[in-house]
Amino acid sequence: MKTKWWAGLMAALLLGPTVVWAQRYGGDVEVEVVSDRSRTLPQYPVREERGGVYKAYLEAARGRNYSIQIRNRTNQRVGVVIAVDGRNIISGDRSDLRPDERMYVLGPYQQESYEGWRTGKNRVNRFYFTEAGDSYSGAWGDYSAMGVIAVAAFRESTRIQPQPWSQEGPGYSDQRGLRRAPSSAESAAPRAAPAEPGTGYGEREWSPSRRVEFDPERRPFAQVFLKYAWRETLCRQGVVNCDEGRRPPRNRLWNEDDRYAPPPPREEREEWR
Repeated sequence: MKTKWWAGLMAALLLGPTVVWAQRYGGDVEVEVVSDRSRTLPQYPVREERGGVYKAYLEAARGRNYSIQIRNRTNQRVGVVIAVDGRNIISGDRSDLRPDERMYVLGPYQQESYEGWRTGKNRVNRFYFTEAGDSYSGAWGDYSAMGVIAVAAFRESTRIQPQPWSQEGPGYSDQRGLRRAPSSAESAAPRAAPAEPGTGYGEREWSPSRRVEFDPERRPFAQVFLKYAWRETLCRQGVVNCDEGRRPPRNRLWNEDDRYAPPPPREEREEWR
């Protein structure tokens, strides 16, 4: 049976340069996190990689809005399940990155920027870095995947004939199930918020979308896990070099001042006459 999925809004402005992490897996999908200052956040890859899984650290800046930018580098449609802090960014539900979850659909060679939690067919509430206790996931009492941006990419199943794809203008889908009843785990006594960052439920913005038909394969062909943390945490863990930017100790043989040779003392000048 065909399943109704999502197609993201057409980005009016593509932010920042592209860092191609996915070339290791054939270059099929690229994922970046971009700040509102059009700055692509550097990724610090984790060495352990296996089975099309990519992991990296990111530095989070308190209070800063961000978007998730994804590019499909193939000539076919792909579906992407996106979870922030363990919650599906379309439905708000707890996500396991499964093919039966709500997902965005990217056309061939299409790039989209996903800027927030989808709260209606034509609106989102912005992502921003904040304390875990102020996060959207924390509001549900769910700290099980705090500080992780996760993307699972699915190819389209060949069991059905793919539908024609047009990138001309956004459409929309209904929001049934967007605010389901909380699970028993979420209804339990609230846990204390961990001392790490999360993603907040920010300002509302216009973001049209449309519903499309997409039958995903059962397994993702690529998965991305980006763990964002405060700079002090990355420094402590040795992920980034926190000595960068500090003034080096003064070296008497490496004087940075613009000095020139002074005139010799009078006594020495007299000897050379």
